[in-house]
Amino acid sequence: MSTIEQLAETLSQYLPQEQVATVKRAYYYAEQAHDGQKRKSGEHYVTHPLAVAFILADLRMDCEGLTAALLHDVIEDTGISRESLAEQFGEGVAGLVDGVSKLTHLEFNSQLEKQAHNFQKMAMAMADDIRVIMVKLADRLHNMRTLDAMPGHKKRRIARETLDIYAPIANRLGMYDVKVDLESLAFEAYYPMRSRMLKRAINKRYGQREKAMQKLEDFIRSELAADYIDSSISIREKHTYSIYQKMKKKRRSLEEIMDVMGVRIVTDRQDSCYRILGVIHALFKPIEGRFKDYIAVPKSNGYQSLHTTVVGNNGLPLEVQIRTQEMDVVAINGIAAHWSYKSNGQSGISQTNHERATKWVKSLLEIQEKAHNPMEFIDNVKSDLFPDEVYVFTPKGQIIELPSGATPVDFAYGVHTEIGNTCISCRINRRLAPLSTQLESGQTVEIITAKSAQPNVAWLSFAITGKARTNIRHYLKSKQRENAISFGYRLLTRSLNAFRTTVEELAQDSVQVVLDHYQLENMDDLLESIGKGRLVGYVVARQLFPNFNEEELITPKSFKVNGSEGMLISYAKCCSPIPGDPIVGYVQVEKGIIIHHQNCPNIQDHLAAPERYIRMTWSKEIEEELNVSLIVSYVNERGAVAKIASSITDTDFQVSNLDIIERGKISRLRLNIAISSRVGLADVMRRIKAVRCVEKVTRETLVGR
Repeated sequence: MSTIEQLAETLSQYLPQEQVATVKRAYYYAEQAHDGQKRKSGEHYVTHPLAVAFILADLRMDCEGLTAALLHDVIEDTGISRESLAEQFGEGVAGLVDGVSKLTHLEFNSQLEKQAHNFQKMAMAMADDIRVIMVKLADRLHNMRTLDAMPGHKKRRIARETLDIYAPIANRLGMYDVKVDLESLAFEAYYPMRSRMLKRAINKRYGQREKAMQKLEDFIRSELAADYIDSSISIREKHTYSIYQKMKKKRRSLEEIMDVMGVRIVTDRQDSCYRILGVIHALFKPIEGRFKDYIAVPKSNGYQSLHTTVVGNNGLPLEVQIRTQEMDVVAINGIAAHWSYKSNGQSGISQTNHERATKWVKSLLEIQEKAHNPMEFIDNVKSDLFPDEVYVFTPKGQIIELPSGATPVDFAYGVHTEIGNTCISCRINRRLAPLSTQLESGQTVEIITAKSAQPNVAWLSFAITGKARTNIRHYLKSKQRENAISFGYRLLTRSLNAFRTTVEELAQDSVQVVLDHYQLENMDDLLESIGKGRLVGYVVARQLFPNFNEEELITPKSFKVNGSEGMLISYAKCCSPIPGDPIVGYVQVEKGIIIHHQNCPNIQDHLAAPERYIRMTWSKEIEEELNVSLIVSYVNERGAVAKIASSITDTDFQVSNLDIIERGKISRLRLNIAISSRVGLADVMRRIKAVRCVEKVTRETLVGR
C-alpha cells in the first residue's frame, strides 16, 4: 500500500523541500480529519485522498493542487470549515478544496438533470481555477479503480457518468492517459461482457505478434539510425473502448478497423518529424487519405503530432504517430503538462495548450450565462465535449477550428457573435452555398451579413456548436419576450377600453397591487404574462379597477389580426380559419391566442372559461398565407389527378400536399393548399370545379364534416 513517505519521495524529484513538507502536513491534517471514517472497501478513508495525490504527482501537479487533493473531502465529509483550511494552508488551497467540494451530488428529478447540473457547476469551477477539474478527474479515476466495492446499480450509474462527462472533459483538456484509464475502467463496469469478448477477440487476432512487433520496431530504429535521426520508438495497442467506439460508430467488424496496432516515434526536433515521415513512407506503402498533420494545425485540445497509416510487412494496416518530446508530454498529460514545464521553468507548447484550455473554459462560461437551465447548457456543449474537428479558413487565411458536422452558421458564430446574429448567406470556396451545408477541412468560408438580419429558429436544426446554439436560443427568447410584451400591451389596451382608460393612464398604486398579487417584478413582466396567455387581459383589467360599476362598462372593440404577432397567435388545425372567415380567439397558457372559426365545435368545450374568449376580426392589410384542405370528388378517368393539379398551377397559390383518400368509380382526393383569403379560396375552388371530371369540391374542416 502506498504511503505518504513514498509520495514525498516522488514529489522531491520536482518540488522544493519546503513545499514537500507542506504536502506532508496536509496529509497528516487529512488523516486526523478523516479519523474513524472508512471506505466501502473497508480501507481507511485517508487512503483515497493519498491515491488522488499520487495520480496528480505523476502529472507533476504543483504544491497547492496536491495539498487540495489531500484535503478535497475535508469540507464535505468532516466538520472542518473553509476558513479553518484557509488559516492552515492559505486562501489558494481553501479555494481549490471549496471548488471541488461544490462538485458533489444534489437531489434532482432525474439522473440526466443531475448530470447536467453537476457539469454546469464543473464549468463554473473550472473558470475560477482549472486545477479544480484536475483534482476532480484524479478523484474520479481513483473511484473508478476501486469501483468493485460498490453495488451493481451504483457501478453502472458511476460508469455511465464517467463515459458521458468525465472522460470527455479529460479528452478536451488533452489528458490522454487519464481519459484512456477512465474510459477503460468505465467500459469494463458498464459493459462487462462486451469488454471481455472484445479483449478476447483482439488477443486472438493480435496477441501472438510480440516477436513480429519487436522485429518491426528494430527494423524502423535501424533505418532511422542510418539517416542519423535520434528517436525513441514504441509499439502500442489501441485501448479497448476506443476500438469499440470505432466499431460501433462506423458499423465495422474488428477485422475492418485499421489502427488497432500503432507505432509511436518520439524525436528531439520538429523538422525531424517530417524527415521521419519521409523514411516511413519510403519503407511502407501509405494508405491514401490517412495522413493528418496535427503539428501545422493542432487539435482543439492542443494535441500535436503527425499521423499516417501504412500497410505493414504482414499486410495489416499500421498507424504511425510522429512527434517531439514536448509534444509527447502534452499529448499524454494535456493541460497538466503546463505545471510540469512550469516547475522546470520552461514554457512553449505547454503554455499555448494552457491558453487553449483556458479559452475553452471561458467559452463554456459564456454559454452557461446565456443558457436558461442546466439541461439546455449540457445540450449546447455536447458537440464541444466530443470534438472531431474540421479546419476551415476565413477569406483572410485565418484557421477556424470547428467540430465535425459544423455548418456556416457555426463558423459565423465562431468568428464573432454579431456576425452569427446578422448572417444571411455564405460562400464556400467563392461559391454561394446554403447555410445548412456541412463544412469540410480546407474550405474557405465567407459569411454575407445584413444589418437588419436576425437569427432564424430553423438554424437550431443544423447548428451544432455550443456557442451558435446558445446565442440563437438566447436571441430568440429575448425576441419572443419582446413580442409577448408588445402583444400583451395590445390585449390589455383592448380590455382597458371597457373601463374608458389606457395603459399609460393607470395609477401606479393599482398596478403595484396587481404585480404583488401575481408576484411579478414590473409592468413588462405583467404584459409578457398577458401576451403568453398566462394571464387574461380582461381579468387583469378587472383587478386594476375592482370597484368599477359593471353597468358603466362598454363592450371592447374586436381584436384585429394583422399577421405581425409572430408565434403568439396560432390557427386551430381543427377548423383551419383563413382571412375572411368569422373568427374568435381563445387565450391558452404559454401559447398566446389560438384562432378558431366562429362555428367550430371545439370552442364549445372552452365555454367553462368565457373570460378567455376574445372577439376577433381580420385586419384589411393581412397577407398571411394559411393552409386549407380541400376534398375533391371526381370521376376516376385517365389523367384526372393531373388535370385537377394543373387547373391551379397558373395561380399564385402553392399546393403543399395531394393525397388520394378513396379510390373507385367516383374517387376522392385531399388537396392541401396555402391560401391568403376567402376570395382566393373561392377562385381556386371555381377553377377545380371547372375541370370536366370533377363532381364536387368542399373545404375540409370540422365545421364542414
